[in-house]
Amino acid sequence: METVASGIRPTGNLHLGNYFGAVKNFLRMQEEYNCYFFIADYHSLTTHPTPGDLHGNVRQVLAEYLGAGMDPEKATIYIQSDLPEVAELTLLLNMNAYIGELERTTSFKEKVRSNPDNVNAGLLTYPVLMASDILIHQANKVPVGKDQEQNLEMTRKFANRFNRMYQKDFFTIPEPFNYGEALVKIPGLDGSGKMGKSEGNGIYLVDTPKEIRKKVMRAVTDSGPTEMNSPVTEAVANLFTLMSVVSQPETLAYFKEQYNNCNIRYGDLKKQLAEDIVSFTEPIRDKINTISSDEAYLKKVVDMGKEKAHASASKTLREVREIIGFKPF
Repeated sequence: METVASGIRPTGNLHLGNYFGAVKNFLRMQEEYNCYFFIADYHSLTTHPTPGDLHGNVRQVLAEYLGAGMDPEKATIYIQSDLPEVAELTLLLNMNAYIGELERTTSFKEKVRSNPDNVNAGLLTYPVLMASDILIHQANKVPVGKDQEQNLEMTRKFANRFNRMYQKDFFTIPEPFNYGEALVKIPGLDGSGKMGKSEGNGIYLVDTPKEIRKKVMRAVTDSGPTEMNSPVTEAVANLFTLMSVVSQPETLAYFKEQYNNCNIRYGDLKKQLAEDIVSFTEPIRDKINTISSDEAYLKKVVDMGKEKAHASASKTLREVREIIGFKPF
């Protein structure tokens, strides 16, 4: 069975966009591949070196992914900092990573532009840490978004360079991976763009029914269609897109017909959409809250993931050390 490795940043709550994007893919992958999913707490320090509550963030994102359906019996779920092998492999790979190529990465240059007062060495060597996360498990496949494609290419470069330098076909060369299907892009409630953490336009899986209703009723619309079968504006199309993933098909068809006939009442549409989102998220929210309050279960998941990840990582690192020439007296 092929191996997949992917990280999860402990920053913020899961929203509907995450759920219908990365989470849905993870749930499918865990059924078909040998998966290593890790909470990337080391990575988070590159942009937030003094987090207010790192442990709390890790704990929350763990509970939310488990509540959304990630299964520790099917996938190895662990915390990045629980695996010291990752830090050591990063150190060893850093010896064969060149400062010029690291400075040229798009993600580094963008972070320097956006936050010039926090250009730390960890930010510069981010691609090396990412490579270690992948290569430590000899992963064949890595699900990546557009913003991470160059960093995965760096991983491939570091793996090939190591194999070439030590004249040994050791590291598996990972491939970017997706299912070849267009994911539904969940829009935000602000009338444009996609749902995101920083935009403040999202509906989170842990939002209460009251919070969901309040957010949806404030969603941006327009002044309404003025003639039959008018083109749908982006803001209204966004609401229809949300409705397409949480409502019954006949509900969506009804409101689209109301729009085309110029009889649409946006207040009614929003009320229906809000109730459908509440119904959709309720079982997930209940499971997240139950897991979040179960310290024993969270510890069991973390300990089990750590043990399984360590078994894979220690084997890789032991062989890397031998290839380089670190040997006991």
